[in-house]
Amino acid sequence: MSQDLQQYSEIIKQLKSMINEPEFNQVLVQLTRDIPREKRFLIKMELKRLARPCMRSIDLRGQVDGECRLYEHAGIPHYLDDIAIEVFEQQLRIFGHFCFGVYEAVLETENNFRVMRDKAAAEAAQAQRKAEEDVTGRALNGYNVPVVNLFSYSIREHERMNFAVAVEVFNENRVSIRGNSVDISIEGMKIKVGKEALFKPGEKLSVYFRGLEDEFAMDKRHGIAYHVMKISRLPDAQHLMLRRAKEFPNAAFDQFLENFIHGNKRRYKVNISNTIDAIRNKMLEQYFSPRSPSLPVFVDTTEQGLIPRYAMTNEVNREILAYWNDENEDLRLGYLINPTRLSWLAEQSTTARVTYVYSFTHLQNEKIYFYSASAQELEQKEELKSLFLGFGSRKASWRVYKLQMADMSPDQAHVPLSIPDSVGVKIKRQNHPPSARLMAKLKNLRHIVHITDITSESGQRQYSSQKFSRNNLPHLRAFGHAKNRIPAEIKVHRVCFQDKRLETRYLLRSNIVVKRNGAAPALSGVSEDISVHGLRIELAQEFLGELDTQVEVAFPKLQEITRTHNVMELKYRVIHHNVERNILHLKAMEGEEGKSARAFFDDLIKQNRSSLKTYPEEEEIPGIGHALRCINARNVPSMAFVLAKENTRYVPQGGIISEFDNNLNRLATHFSEKGNLNVEFMFRDRKMTDAFVQRGIKQVKADNNVLREELFIAYDPSQKESRMAIIPRLDSRFINDENRLNFITEAMNRGQFIALHIMLATTGKPDLEMLQSEINYVSVYAIHRAKELEEKLWSICACAHLIDITDEVLMRYNVPKVDRDRNRELDATYQVELGGIRAMLQA
Repeated sequence: MSQDLQQYSEIIKQLKSMINEPEFNQVLVQLTRDIPREKRFLIKMELKRLARPCMRSIDLRGQVDGECRLYEHAGIPHYLDDIAIEVFEQQLRIFGHFCFGVYEAVLETENNFRVMRDKAAAEAAQAQRKAEEDVTGRALNGYNVPVVNLFSYSIREHERMNFAVAVEVFNENRVSIRGNSVDISIEGMKIKVGKEALFKPGEKLSVYFRGLEDEFAMDKRHGIAYHVMKISRLPDAQHLMLRRAKEFPNAAFDQFLENFIHGNKRRYKVNISNTIDAIRNKMLEQYFSPRSPSLPVFVDTTEQGLIPRYAMTNEVNREILAYWNDENEDLRLGYLINPTRLSWLAEQSTTARVTYVYSFTHLQNEKIYFYSASAQELEQKEELKSLFLGFGSRKASWRVYKLQMADMSPDQAHVPLSIPDSVGVKIKRQNHPPSARLMAKLKNLRHIVHITDITSESGQRQYSSQKFSRNNLPHLRAFGHAKNRIPAEIKVHRVCFQDKRLETRYLLRSNIVVKRNGAAPALSGVSEDISVHGLRIELAQEFLGELDTQVEVAFPKLQEITRTHNVMELKYRVIHHNVERNILHLKAMEGEEGKSARAFFDDLIKQNRSSLKTYPEEEEIPGIGHALRCINARNVPSMAFVLAKENTRYVPQGGIISEFDNNLNRLATHFSEKGNLNVEFMFRDRKMTDAFVQRGIKQVKADNNVLREELFIAYDPSQKESRMAIIPRLDSRFINDENRLNFITEAMNRGQFIALHIMLATTGKPDLEMLQSEINYVSVYAIHRAKELEEKLWSICACAHLIDITDEVLMRYNVPKVDRDRNRELDATYQVELGGIRAMLQA
């Protein structure tokens, strides 16, 4: 039987006995009603072939696992074993005569050596495929990480105690269902009942606590009224989440329950699952906010239009602010997010509020002049597009920014603990909403714009290949920002971790000279702040030493006012420096070496405590920085995941997604379970000696800087195998721009192209201030869980941010807008030719 007809073998088997009957055609049509006519014709021809008379002799000697003997039929001798004879006679009864159907069936008996070999080979191939699928599945599972929606967790109004007791539930039809409680609070409870019982959300139930009636004076005639809030179905049962029906108060039961929970919560333990979830949630925020590459700008909606008010800076995105400082160190970020661009973004649909802005600066007469153009503005001035991109990209100041706008609400600034107020006064104070004064400052904020620097060497080189005439350079004035048109003032707040110092810092600016052991020349600078055990200094030149380097610090001015101490050779150790290596954090050497430094500043602080100023409060309104941080965390602009070190490798632990990254979210959830991301495509080169993530994190640690890279992806969701569905290629792996463009074209022809700007950053030490109350609460009831959470918190060492830059890359290579739109909105049901994808894998 041909390969085309294998799928119809059962139909052919049924029709064998009908081949010579008058009703054959009628039966054939009935059985093949849903089969195309051409296939029906092939089935009929196959049956006709099988029914043709056969004159061949069958000799199975040496071909079957059985003893053959002479067997004659219609004068034709055959040598068959017992199994073959049985099949021969069975098929003979079906066809009515010796035909090719009988002949072929006898050659396919189960004890035929050839059939057994073919069967064994098929089983081995199937086992091999299953083993490969299992290996692939295990590899994929290793990169599944849970998705965390930052600052979204269950907040309880009352403590919930784990408590199992028999209950009887009556529904509104007075049907009785037996079950057991799981946990209970003053306002609600969770019970477990059989899976066969039917309930619906909102239904009123009467609950009788049968397990308490022998020990306590319970009202056996009247149950306690509850409403069904949620139903969670299990394989062999179901959980009902119930809430007290306020319209049926029962003061006596309330008092009993309050006393019962208060007196027994240590015995039965409070249910802390929501608090554990909250700690895990906040852990990810700890590593997202301080190292996110996107600069959030919070925008007011006023009668005059959209006005940017606040920006939140951190260790990474502050480079964006530094770029937009003019020669007087005045922030001109409003040039980038001017009213025209803000209005354009606000007018777009909520899923398309994205634009790309290109910029460069020009220095003339010691003044900085800013030039910028959005992708839409360049499309409107097509005749100047090549001029702007070609000229601007040849300057060192060339930048490409991604601007994303999202709606926000001032209410998002309030992030209470997962613990109810009743636990204690301190908890109640922490749960209190932001002050009215603070909310008055936030009340008009309606949008948040994330600015992300996505500049790349590859992109800059591609833009610089555009041809232009220098005679047209004066026309670039159309994109210049006039100095006499000052943009709106944007107040900057920084993401603050709690002060890691164990002692108060005092402001003291004094000239210093720093010498590194065995290195010359000395570096000059000024001190910024002092304490007994440490210093923060700013140098005029770059510090070339490493962390833990020992240095000598001299204070020439301070030496003039003291004879008791020698302050020209104070011993310190470098414990931190900024990216530019001109701001150092120093710690006095331990023991005798650092004694002089500690003694001098101890005396200085004691004698001048009244005149020395402590580190200033940066916030105009207490709490505004934390409020903006909370709002930003609830409106993340892009996907990110954190990593922990296991043995010698870095393993993803938890992920964050943005609701606006539709294509990227679809790709990352393609091979994951619900509520998870699968980031295996980021580790596809994991077996290489220079694997990007493993090598990148080590490089970031060594350089104390972030690492950026572009990742091109060919995506085909119709493929079942991950290696065929998602084909990633790092920008650095391409030989040239022609190779890049070929990859893009092939990906779009066969499916969808996605480009990502990847940023790897190490994480700092965790800040326990936002977590301490909840960790302490967990410790009371499950100290081992609290220790596990703290260990997990300290194990996180890096974070990867994935920014979708697909449209910018396609514009970079002059892909027409109609093709960009089709690539963005590609339907998931398209078909892909395998040849092209395999060629891309081998390219």
